[in-house]
Amino acid sequence: MTIEREPAFLTLADADYPALLRLIDQPPKQLYVEGDVSLLSKPAVAVVGARRATEYGKWAAMTMAKRYAEYGLVVVSGMAEGVDSFAHLGALAGEGATIAVMGCGLDICYPRSNTRLRDRIAQTGLLVSEYPPGTRPAKYTFPARNRVISGLCAAVVIVEAGLSSGSLITAERAAEQGRPVYATPGNINRKTSLGCNKLIRDGATPLVFIDDVLTDLGVKTVVREEDARALGADERAAFEAVRENGELNVDDLARLIGKSAQQAAALVTALEMKGFVGYYCGKILIAK
Repeated sequence: MTIEREPAFLTLADADYPALLRLIDQPPKQLYVEGDVSLLSKPAVAVVGARRATEYGKWAAMTMAKRYAEYGLVVVSGMAEGVDSFAHLGALAGEGATIAVMGCGLDICYPRSNTRLRDRIAQTGLLVSEYPPGTRPAKYTFPARNRVISGLCAAVVIVEAGLSSGSLITAERAAEQGRPVYATPGNINRKTSLGCNKLIRDGATPLVFIDDVLTDLGVKTVVREEDARALGADERAAFEAVRENGELNVDDLARLIGKSAQQAAALVTALEMKGFVGYYCGKILIAK
């Protein structure tokens, strides 16, 4: 059944105005919304980053957003090109909810290339803006928009960011608002990693495992059998060995699955990226 939703207008006096956003310095006096307003009352995490994202950044944004959505978190982003777009797409792929906070009026799609994404979010998620219809995107609207993105969320993840990236403003606003900031470590030779690496140097939490955000927010995670079945044969063997033995070092894992230590280490890296195992206390492996 298709649910018809009309654009709405919220003020600080309305019960539907998001509680976390009320707590920030200078919360928007009004919010224009289109879609499922109930999402404003659900736990949310922001996933934002570079417009000129690398393939790694796109993969990371989509993968983590899908994971968070599958566990009931609303994924909030800014519907910009690059990381933001893939964050929204990841949440939708996880059959979860997503909120796009826009730096213009809701009747304007910016960038135009995201018209289909904008319409899809309006139907299954929520569009939010503090700007009235007809407001064109401008340099000043996006930094202000970023405080709303962080203000709606219990945590903020920066996936990729250059030194002049707008997502660093989101991280700064989140820190001012008392919201935890996570940054994905990146190659020190890439411009799109400089911002994240600097955030980590300055105190942001490095996102070593995608599930770290879920764990820190108190969301209990499990390894689903359908996900485990999708692993390759060698990955599955390595994962089962870890799950059955509880804790293993790489040499013991290699012996159990009949691989060299180098091959076992490569399998562990692949399983880490997919969220199945983690390194703790040096060489010890624990199934997630």
